[in-house]
Amino acid sequence: MKKLLKILLAIVAVLIITMLVMGKAYHFEKSIVINASAEKVYSHINSTKAFNEWNPWMKLDPNLKVTYSGNPGQIGDKYCWDGNKEAGSGCQEITALVPNQKQSTKMVFFKPFESDATSNIILTPEGNATKVTWDMDCELDYPMNLMKLFMDSQMDKSYGEGLNALKTISEK
Repeated sequence: MKKLLKILLAIVAVLIITMLVMGKAYHFEKSIVINASAEKVYSHINSTKAFNEWNPWMKLDPNLKVTYSGNPGQIGDKYCWDGNKEAGSGCQEITALVPNQKQSTKMVFFKPFESDATSNIILTPEGNATKVTWDMDCELDYPMNLMKLFMDSQMDKSYGEGLNALKTISEK
């Protein structure tokens, strides 16, 4: 019994140390080069409706309820969603737009857990093509920050799917 207790205490100690060393901040980014002008790519990121044409998370729930508010293509353009367990619920609002260069948003998640994050989509001309870098920053409270151990692979899959969809519609 003492041996089992020591093993359990060691596991708990390792988890606590890992949690503290990892910190709360999380950053993820992924890039792709799209064979289209920055102006054309920007037309697919400059409003929440345009963003949702290639947003990978819109596919998580075929019955997803989405409501839009604000003026499309302007700061304050916003959408809220309410979906199944996978999609959760929350809102995303455009906080900055630099024509043909950048879109910034703030996201608030209500389900499956409460959290908030910021995101940027940055367009950089590369000859006749455009490099698109999509990032996200958030803070995860203890012990939720342990999820960072598994988040990169899921984020890479989702961001990759979204960027590939953006590439497809931008290159048409």
